[in-house]
Amino acid sequence: MTTTSHAPAAPASPATVSLDGKVFAGVSNSSTGQVGGATRFRYREDDDVVWAEYAGGEVVRGFLVGTRQGDHLHFRYTHLDADRATANGVCDSRIVVLADGRVRLEESWAWESRPERGTSVVEEVRALEGEQDAG
Repeated sequence: MTTTSHAPAAPASPATVSLDGKVFAGVSNSSTGQVGGATRFRYREDDDVVWAEYAGGEVVRGFLVGTRQGDHLHFRYTHLDADRATANGVCDSRIVVLADGRVRLEESWAWESRPERGTSVVEEVRALEGEQDAG
């Protein structure tokens, strides 16, 4: 009797992993940022163009759009916060593939609507079996 080995597939490369359809949540952020653990980003990707809608926590509704070059993203974002104020800025992100295959974005951002800047991390979240997407 022979057995077949089912070794897990190697993680994708940060330069080639698709972001299309992935959902991300805030993991960490600078004190002047508004993204947190309740914020969900729904990414789309078409060739080198990336965009996302996001909401949750302090953010009522937000949008980002930009470009991808290998394992780097460059985009502008704008959102409406819980106080009904608009905010916008620019962000550069580095794509990292975690050991479990999920994707992390390590971000350096700067508000354009106010003077602060900072860093943040968002990570891919996967729906649990039987859980439905609420968005």
